[in-house]
This record gives sequence, structure tokens and C-alpha cells, in this order.
Amino acid sequence: MKALRGDLLDFTAAPAWGDTASAAVRWRPDHWLLVGDEGRIAAVQPEEPPPGIPREDHRGRLLLPGFIDTHVHSPQLDVVASYGTELLDWLQRYTFPSETAWADPAVAQTGSERFLDALLAHGTTAAAVFPTVHKVSAEALFQAASARGMRVIGGKVLMDRHAPPGLTDDVPGARRDCEDLIHRWHGRGRNAYAVTVRFAPTSTPSQLAMAGELARADPTLYMQTHVAENRDELRWVAELFPQARSYLAVYADAGLLHRRSLLAHGIWLDDADRTALGAVGATLVHCPDSNLFLGSGLFGWRAAEAAGAHVTLASDVGGGTRLCLLRTLADAYRVQALAGERLTAWCALHAVTRGAAVALQLEQEIGALEPGCVADLCAWDWSAGLVDAHRVPLARDLHEKVFAWLQLADERHLAATWVAGVPRYRRSPS
Repeated sequence: MKALRGDLLDFTAAPAWGDTASAAVRWRPDHWLLVGDEGRIAAVQPEEPPPGIPREDHRGRLLLPGFIDTHVHSPQLDVVASYGTELLDWLQRYTFPSETAWADPAVAQTGSERFLDALLAHGTTAAAVFPTVHKVSAEALFQAASARGMRVIGGKVLMDRHAPPGLTDDVPGARRDCEDLIHRWHGRGRNAYAVTVRFAPTSTPSQLAMAGELARADPTLYMQTHVAENRDELRWVAELFPQARSYLAVYADAGLLHRRSLLAHGIWLDDADRTALGAVGATLVHCPDSNLFLGSGLFGWRAAEAAGAHVTLASDVGGGTRLCLLRTLADAYRVQALAGERLTAWCALHAVTRGAAVALQLEQEIGALEPGCVADLCAWDWSAGLVDAHRVPLARDLHEKVFAWLQLADERHLAATWVAGVPRYRRSPS
């Protein structure tokens, strides 16, 4: 048993859009969080724990559930913040050449370890991850996640066309690799397998059909892909799949649209697409940093939720420029402001904690500071410089304080990260 003291903030339900005084917000200042030896939260209480229990005093710091990044690419740290192109050219110029190196098991191992350590140093304790087309890249991801006790969803990327030779597979080989990886990693520890289609243009109809067969064979598998990110991409998909009603319909027709489908971006969808997503309860993963950086467009958050789809937030590194989900939340506010909406701090934070856990059907495990949940959590400083040290204390209420913090904070504000109660990151003393 151990005890952590701080100002606890999490959610008991989804906050309503625009409600800055939401009853879904659970604010417990100066409380103790007790972590059992098995790595789960045992209790949350205002009174001091019994004598003899090891304690960490984080008074004056914000204790939050660890963030959940629902769309991120492990090999793309090499190309993060690359200059000057839109999506399709960016893939050819930067991403695909970089990913080719991950055929080397040593590169995949070192890269996966670096990537997961970087997530932890940015306050992210769980993620849905794209490695590369190489089986060894998925192996390395799951091995590194297991060593850190992290909740990771991932899978070998499927690409059998429109990519360099070192990044393409074939349908029989991809099926064998996926089936072997599912057998050895899905449900092992905190790993889960996702049938991972890069995006429709890089898979033939036969590969998409095979992916759909894998999904139908085991409904506990996730599916992750990209959809409707860029208008040029949309036109390309229409040329490649003329029989499909829409880009999203390509996946639906292949049996890849279901409750555990995670579809990144979803900017250029129509009402029929959103209705189809809502009908199955699939998840649209909003990647605002990436969408702004690549000039892809503005995501319709409220329209997606109104149709019944889940909406989560993600870094999308390397399309995004940073792993820090706090900066992603700040960008999400800007995107919604450009669309004429105002995103509250509560809706933003919920989308990377409890909201993401609900979308992943993992709300009994992660996303909340609730007894029984795994103790994946982070301690954050309210300020780390002269500006936020001045601004944050001037807030007139809790929402204003948290909103100012979200707009001004980044990974420099992170003091510590725990995964299943085990310290996995501590900021070096300055």
C-alpha cells in the first residue's frame, strides 16, 4: 500500500457541451489516494491514511488520471515537425522512408522503448498505437509496453499497395502475421490487438476483406485506421473504390465498422457517415494539432456526438507536432473556436480520460480516480513559469483555473507519472 496526496480531479460522467459548472466534474482538493500492492486504487479519502503506509505529498499539485492517446504512430518521432507538405505528399516524403527502417528488430525495439518512455514523460499512460507494416514492430511495441505495465492497443499495419516495397505486405502473409500476433499478445497483460489498416488507399479490396474476417472472428479485437482526413485523399479513395458510397463506407462494406473501431480524423464526413458511426457506437479520434499542421480542415465535434459517435482526442505524432496532450487540448479549443463553438476545459479533459476509456470499453480499468481502477495517474504543477504563476491564481472559479492551465501548460508542468502505482517518470530536479 502507498498513499499520494494532492488535488484530485476526474469525471463521473460526460460533461455537457458548454457547461462550465458541470456536475460530472469530481473535484476533491487535498485528498489522499491509496494504491494497493496490486496496483489498483484502493480508496480516496480526505483523512490521513493509517500510520506505516508510505506517503508522497503532492499538496498544491493536480492529480489526474493518466491521459489516453487514442491515435499515435510509434515510428514517427523521426519525422515529427517536418516542413511544408499536405498529407499525401508528407507520407511519401517523410513517413514512409522513416518507417522502412523498422524492419530491423533492433531499430524497432529501441524506437518502441523511446516512444513509450516519451509518452510517459508527457503524462500519457495508455495509447492506441500504429507501429509499422513489419511484424517485428508490433512485437517490439507489445514487449516494451509489457515491461512498463502500460495499457497499449496496437497491431501490425496492413499495407499491400501504394507504398514503397519495404513497406508492403501481401494478404496471405499479413493474415499469418496478424493471427500469430493476436494469439500471442491480445489480452496478454494489458496489451490488446487492433486490426490496423493504414488507410483505404494502401490496402487492396482483398486485404480489406481479410481484415474484416479477422474482426468478425473475434469481436474483442479493436480496429484502427484513418478516414476522411484530407480532400485529396477523399478524391483518391473515390477513384479507387467507385462502388462505395463514401470513404467511410469502404470500411463498413469490408466489415470494419463496429463498436471497437477507432477512426482518426473524420473531418470530411457527411451526415450519412456520421449516422453510420453512431449506429454502431464507433469512435472518431480528433487530432487537432495534426489537422492544423497539415492544413487538413476543421473537425465537426458536436455533429459527431449528436449522431451518437464517441469522440476522443489524440496527438497523431508525427502528423501532430508533439506528444503532449495538454497542447492537443489547447489546439482542440482553437479548432472548435474556428468552427464557431467553444470547447470547455471539462469536455476537453474528459475526452482524454474517462471519455476515452468509455470509447475503448475500458472504463472499469482506466480514465478515473476510482477505487478498483488501475492506478495510472499523473501529478501536475499548476504553473512552471512567470506567466502562469501570475495568471492561474487569478481565476475566479475552478473551470477558469483549469482552462487557463490547459492553455498555458505543457510537459514541463508534469512532476510524476505512475503506471499501475509504479513510478515510471519523475521530473529531474532543476
